[in-house]
Amino acid sequence: MILSMTGFGDAQREDAGRAYHVELRCVNNRYFKASISLPNELLYLEADIERRLRQRITRGSVHVRLFVRDTSGSAAPEINAAVIAGYVQQLRQAAGGGADLHIDLAALAALPGVIASRELDERQREEIRGIVEALLDAAVERLVASRSAEGRVLTADLRRHCAMIRERLELVRGRVPLVVQEYAQRLLTRVNELLATSSLQLSQEGLQREVALYADRSDISEEISRLGGHLEAFDAALGSGEPSGRRLDFVVQEMLREANTMGAKSGDPEIARCIIDIKSAIDRLKEQVQNAE
Repeated sequence: MILSMTGFGDAQREDAGRAYHVELRCVNNRYFKASISLPNELLYLEADIERRLRQRITRGSVHVRLFVRDTSGSAAPEINAAVIAGYVQQLRQAAGGGADLHIDLAALAALPGVIASRELDERQREEIRGIVEALLDAAVERLVASRSAEGRVLTADLRRHCAMIRERLELVRGRVPLVVQEYAQRLLTRVNELLATSSLQLSQEGLQREVALYADRSDISEEISRLGGHLEAFDAALGSGEPSGRRLDFVVQEMLREANTMGAKSGDPEIARCIIDIKSAIDRLKEQVQNAE
């Protein structure tokens, strides 16, 4: 069974006066891509988070968000009084030195340098690293479970389309010998009609040669065999238990190549209808394998 590339997983924990929440969302991408959003004081974790994600996810765009909230009040940010004094002095000068200057404290606090977060020491950094890594692993497990559930639905749908292709391919396989026989009969009937109104004669060898040439031009037995082999390869990739989205994509392209060749070589209306159905199913496979890891 394959995994879908779309999914969601999260995990949360409260420790030492801090509440942590890790959230993962994954969408389709031909390759692996991580987009990681962290609080400024935890940006040092970005490389570790991407490395751990790569160990479990091989394909898809993964959006990671880490939320941290202080629940103790002891880690309140520091106010830089010197910076505030500098801003106030400049504001007084700009206002002409009046004593009745009114200052919005909220606006003042938003100015650069006024609020400074407490720096983490090495011990705190390592403790937080362990907490975040454990939460990330738990969130990845939930993400993988979500992708597995969608993957089961996707696998069932892919197998249904493959079954339809096999059914139409067997119809084509059974029709191929009849096409040559029917052509030979039509050719013989037409030749006899023409010869009935003229004194010309056509040798049996000439008629057989023309039928042989037609049979060679319209022979699609190799394409039928190769398309059947591609279906087997597709099934094997579906059941491999490993990430196989890129392989499935390649196999589908080869399947479409064989179907196009069959359609170009055979002029039989019944075979043409079957090939239209086959190409339609291959298009659905091509669309859906874009969702497979």
